[in-house]
Amino acid sequence: MSVDQELARLAAELGGVRPPGSFGGLDAGDVARLADAVRGQRERQADGLNEAAEEALKLVPALARGAVRKVLFR
Repeated sequence: MSVDQELARLAAELGGVRPPGSFGGLDAGDVARLADAVRGQRERQADGLNEAAEEALKLVPALARGAVRKVLFR
C-alpha cells in the first residue's frame, strides 16, 4: 500500500482524525505498523473494559444480573 493509503487507514483507526502532516514523511511500513499498534491497543482496551464490566456485575444480586446486563449491554 502507499503512504497515503496507510495514512487513511491510520486515520480510520483514530476515529476519523487525520494524523499530523509530518506523518507523511514516514514510509508506508512505519505507518502500517503504527495503525496496527493503535488497533491492537484499542482491542486490548475493549477487552479490559468488558472484563471489568463482568466483574462489576458480580456485585449485583444474581436474580437481577440478567436485567442489568440487558440494560448495560443491550
